[in-house]
Amino acid sequence: MIPAQFDYVRPASLDEAVAALADAGEDAKALAGGQSLMPLLRLRLAYPEALIDLDRIASLREIRDEGDALMIGAMATHHQVLHDPLVKEHAPLIAEATATVADPAVRHRGTFGGSLAHADPAGDLPAVALALDAVLLARSPRGEREIPAADFFLDWMTSALEPDELLVGVRVPKLGPGWAVHYEKFHRTAQAWAIVGVACAVRRENGSVGDARIALTNMGPVPVRATGVEEAVTGRPASADSFRSAAERASEGASPPADLHGSAEYREHLARVLTARALAAAAAD
Repeated sequence: MIPAQFDYVRPASLDEAVAALADAGEDAKALAGGQSLMPLLRLRLAYPEALIDLDRIASLREIRDEGDALMIGAMATHHQVLHDPLVKEHAPLIAEATATVADPAVRHRGTFGGSLAHADPAGDLPAVALALDAVLLARSPRGEREIPAADFFLDWMTSALEPDELLVGVRVPKLGPGWAVHYEKFHRTAQAWAIVGVACAVRRENGSVGDARIALTNMGPVPVRATGVEEAVTGRPASADSFRSAAERASEGASPPADLHGSAEYREHLARVLTARALAAAAAD
């Protein structure tokens, strides 16, 4: 199919991009890597009146150390994030999950911020941002706003970004000493969306779990923080039995979809199995 007609703007600076988005009104879309937006345009599932192309804004691709956190620019590509030494050292869960996103061609064009702004609950990175307590930075003519990941994802493919707000970066708190991570993903075919995924970070302490952060992919219209599992596993021995017992609470508060790939009950079962695996893999590091 052929996309509907739209205006095209290619600003050279962040200020120009923010102004262009505001001027274009509610029916405008920001274009980052385009790996999610372009198929929607082609199938006329989205028909914005204007596209604001961010490709020329180099500052949005930066990844930098900010002391206790990393700042990942919204336009940093998946390939860039995957191979960045700062991400590997201080936010390895992001690197591990990013390695499962689609294929190399998509990872070279798709962007970290674009995946988050798209707010697809089947995407891998929203759950990772939630598990790591990331903060998303939005820019508009009114200034900059910080949005915790827990407040950013509102509904299926719906974020807290206002129509005139542009996602410019993501602040990710560093994981300190003793933390280990794992991203466990179940999908039927290579490069497919996750049927269920588990983003897991564990801090071991004298043979027990001192702290845990767990979030689930594709277990509802938004990524789900598995607080029941976190509570059940913290303070318990870092053992397979403890992990399986805690993982029984994985689907608490979730509302998994039912589709051609599996029923809601099947996804709940997968969430329990994959959570136990993710905890064991992280604790083994």
